[in-house]
Amino acid sequence: MEVMIIGGFLGSGKTTTILKLSRRLSDSGKRIAIIVNEIGEIGLDGENLSSTGVTTRELTSGCICCTLRISMQYTLQTLEEEFKPDVVIIEPTGIAFPGQIREEIGNMGLSELSFSPVVTLVDPCRFGTEVSEIPKFIETQIREAEILAINKVDTAPGERVLATEKMLIGLNSEARILKLSAKLGDEPFENLLSHLAVPGLEKPSSEKQNSIEVSEVSTFSTRYALDSALAPEKGIDLAQETLLSIRNQVSEINPEFIGHVKLSIKLPESVVKGSVTSSKENPQVELVLNRKSEKPELRLLSAITKVPTEELTEIVERSIEGKLREAGVPFEKMEQKGHEHGHGTRVGMNTLVKSE
Repeated sequence: MEVMIIGGFLGSGKTTTILKLSRRLSDSGKRIAIIVNEIGEIGLDGENLSSTGVTTRELTSGCICCTLRISMQYTLQTLEEEFKPDVVIIEPTGIAFPGQIREEIGNMGLSELSFSPVVTLVDPCRFGTEVSEIPKFIETQIREAEILAINKVDTAPGERVLATEKMLIGLNSEARILKLSAKLGDEPFENLLSHLAVPGLEKPSSEKQNSIEVSEVSTFSTRYALDSALAPEKGIDLAQETLLSIRNQVSEINPEFIGHVKLSIKLPESVVKGSVTSSKENPQVELVLNRKSEKPELRLLSAITKVPTEELTEIVERSIEGKLREAGVPFEKMEQKGHEHGHGTRVGMNTLVKSE
């Protein structure tokens, strides 16, 4: 069983990259499984990936490089016994340390295990290009990588890509640096596949770190059942306005915040997906057609730097509920209550709180 770890900070394009990789590998005849790690109690990426038909497992409420190690071991063992995949692709949370994950898996005693080179994706438009401007935990992600993939080059200015490449070389001169667009799945993206075909190298172990503590990222996730279906255009407007409201209020607390606020709204025949990743970015919203849903619902996952969790929670709930009421959409808030499952995975229990 080959393990591919595709890391990178929140919003760097991990899910899109993994979706394209899994399709390419599946088309070549390989059995593929995906493990998605969301730091919040509600997952969004796992649902998006599993909708493509790929076997997907989701680990939530923590980070697999520290607090969810037992859950990861159980999941890998179960996949190995029940599904027997040729390749397992792991999408860690955006604050995880990919090298630490590789070391932990290597020490689990799983049979016939091999590793592809560890990948860290980098969005050239997210940070400054001076080393002093890079948060320490992201610097660790860069230093631990064997492949540094500068993603989204189709939308980034050329000089920004070159400056990012120079910065990456300064931090990790041993890594292979690729420039690509996972969204386009272009020829440089195909080059990533050929680099992943080479066995990864085991790097010397470093001091164990708790990524949640080091990153200073606060998280909050929530889910709402909607009592009436929205037209797609109204769903797009709702997503845009909700994300703008959250961004603007968070910016008042931390004008330089980075992170990821992800939102999905299930409609009868489609899904609205949106995100915003910094105080300086406008929300990105898209409509995905031909996605049938049994019941309309809204999900949101937020992970933001240097904003108290209590204030982030209040901002998210106030924004969602306020915009739903403005749109005239009745809703039920589904409270998440975590409990320990038998094998150590934290599972969300849902109770309904009716809106006024």
